[in-house]
Amino acid sequence: MNVNKIREDFPLLKRRINGKKIVYFDSACMSLKPKQVINAMLEYYELFPSCVGRSTHRLGNEATEAYMKAREEIANFINARPEEIVFLKNATEAINLVAHSFDFKKGDVVITTDKEHNSNMLPWKILEERAGIKHVIIKTTKHFDFDRFEKNVKKAKLVSVVHISNFDGSVMPIKEIIEIAHGNDVPVLIDAAQSVPHTKIDVKKLDADFIAFSGHKMLGPTGTGCLYGKYEALKSLKPFITGGETVSNTTYKSYEMLDPPERFEAGLQNYAGFIGLGEAARYLRRVGLDNIEEREEKINRKITKSILDLGFSIIGPKDARERKSILSFYKEGIDVYEVALLLDEMANIMVRAGKHCAHSWFNSHGIKGSVRLSFYLYNTLKEAEIFIKSMQEIVKIFKR
Repeated sequence: MNVNKIREDFPLLKRRINGKKIVYFDSACMSLKPKQVINAMLEYYELFPSCVGRSTHRLGNEATEAYMKAREEIANFINARPEEIVFLKNATEAINLVAHSFDFKKGDVVITTDKEHNSNMLPWKILEERAGIKHVIIKTTKHFDFDRFEKNVKKAKLVSVVHISNFDGSVMPIKEIIEIAHGNDVPVLIDAAQSVPHTKIDVKKLDADFIAFSGHKMLGPTGTGCLYGKYEALKSLKPFITGGETVSNTTYKSYEMLDPPERFEAGLQNYAGFIGLGEAARYLRRVGLDNIEEREEKINRKITKSILDLGFSIIGPKDARERKSILSFYKEGIDVYEVALLLDEMANIMVRAGKHCAHSWFNSHGIKGSVRLSFYLYNTLKEAEIFIKSMQEIVKIFKR
């Protein structure tokens, strides 16, 4: 893996602010886009900006072919079949699609963990209010509470859990969770927004019923995301958004829904975006997710040691190998937002500060927020050194 060659593909990394390069450590929120993805989108807009699956003219056929190839590319990326991939705006919409299309009844139990992003917390809270389901939360403070999980899964209708936490990088034991749930005939939805971009996912080996992930975190454009579903599981869902190209026929008294995935893709879609996402999947496959994980771990290890030496507390496992691409830290008496602003102002280092859309966890632990670093294939050990030196200076500022 030649990181210098990879960096040449990312236009943003050529930008200078006050004569300095940008250090981008915020890929868990939004990854950068390589020129290959940008060019694929431009090609759609410039050469065949037409409707997919509708227009029978040449441009429409070219657009449809490119769109279908993108679906095939993304399916191959996770070892799925194209008809098992639903194109949506993001992982949030994918989770909500399952939540609002599932056949829930009053009293049905949905199980999540206590480390969920709001996107896998709020849909169940809302259904708790509106439909009378019961939302059971499994603690993961020191380890996943399998005793409580096994007790509650027997009466569950669905298990919906995060794979890799977006705020601390900790990894849930999803294989065991899926095996236990399936042993009780309970389907499983995985929030894989932070795992699909960084670690190899094989849906056949994993055996989850549904997997949600976002394109903008894996080099793809904004407004792109996917729901993978076992085909029979997708067919069991009742669409909650309908319209053009979701039906084969309608009368004033009836309608005939198309099979998945089309039945869930109402109206004109983000064609350019998904063509770009297909190119992003190709790019990642060429580089190799194993190579990407190895680079992220080296950077995470280097920075972790320095952060601990500076007296900060790390959220999640202390061992960087157990936090994948994420490092989240804080210190009593130091405002995390000020740290993020100082990193930007001093060295063009882009990080995120706050509760990272996981307010419930932070509030329950009495932590006001954290600085989160998140790494990807284009980051370097030199950037890690720039960050470490900047943090040393920031600590001095707060001691004055």
